[in-house]
Amino acid sequence: MVHAPTLYDVAHGSGLTTAQVDWVAIWNAPTVTWEFGERPDPQGAIAREMIGAGLVSQEAVENFESKNIVFCDHVWTAAAAHIIREHRPHLMMFHLLTLDSVQHRYGPGTLAATSAMAHLDGQVANIVLAVEQAGLAPRTTFVIVSDHGFKTVRRQIMPNAAFLKAGLLEVTDGKATRSQVYLMSEGGTALVYPTVPDADGQLIARAKAALTGIEGIDTIVEPSDYSSYGLPSTAASDQMGALMLTARDGYSFSTAAHGEVVADATEGSLGAHGYVSTDPELQALFIASGHGIKAGVTLDSMRTIDLAPTMARLLGLELKDVDGRVLTEILVGE
Repeated sequence: MVHAPTLYDVAHGSGLTTAQVDWVAIWNAPTVTWEFGERPDPQGAIAREMIGAGLVSQEAVENFESKNIVFCDHVWTAAAAHIIREHRPHLMMFHLLTLDSVQHRYGPGTLAATSAMAHLDGQVANIVLAVEQAGLAPRTTFVIVSDHGFKTVRRQIMPNAAFLKAGLLEVTDGKATRSQVYLMSEGGTALVYPTVPDADGQLIARAKAALTGIEGIDTIVEPSDYSSYGLPSTAASDQMGALMLTARDGYSFSTAAHGEVVADATEGSLGAHGYVSTDPELQALFIASGHGIKAGVTLDSMRTIDLAPTMARLLGLELKDVDGRVLTEILVGE
């Protein structure tokens, strides 16, 4: 899914060491020196080191996917701290998941969500402590970011249930078993794909007709309009659907293919992301502190695509042919 040289690729190519813990876009990347993934390999080098040091049990690593997300965040934090203390990477990419899971389940702004934030602040403190214990604090920069905000969900839209009613898919025991058209949800947006050949576009036309007028759908976006959303064309990416749907405020999409087409959200689906990027509630966190960062600077806003070139500058590297810019206003000596 990554179609361009990344910061960790460039760092590795320049002779720097790299590490990732639960950085979910990476899986066995050859330019990552040390890793403990979202689904850690029990035979991986870092997992073996941690088991040997008594930081995690063999059973916990082998059955990681069945563990509570709070427990997983504790283990991921322990892995990141271990890598920092023992291997001292030049670039560490570290991701925590409790807040995302909790806000999906209970919604943003809830007591559960704010409690999760406090929990994750404690995990960040453990990483800072590991940097200090490794003697790296004077030359370490901390960059804390989130990849999206969150919105409260009151109602869920099930377009696959509409496709069922239109005869475009079949369901057995509540699950889609055969389809001509299928929808994949991203929360506040969704993509519709033909799952059989549709050279004349008749299936997508029927899908669009089945979707028209459904409560909560804001826009049915055709491929000709994808560029206005910053999205690639279907010719440029085989991951793009034949239609994209956007949800109105308070609504999100679900892949469920049975029951009502629109229903009240229940616990477990009271928060979502994946809405169009211009929604102010989707704005995300950015904090930079430590080596090379000016103290007391506040940015009104910044773009996620500015992160990599800025971090490259801090590492003494350059990312070429990028759309983002270096945030010189936060850097010492710029």
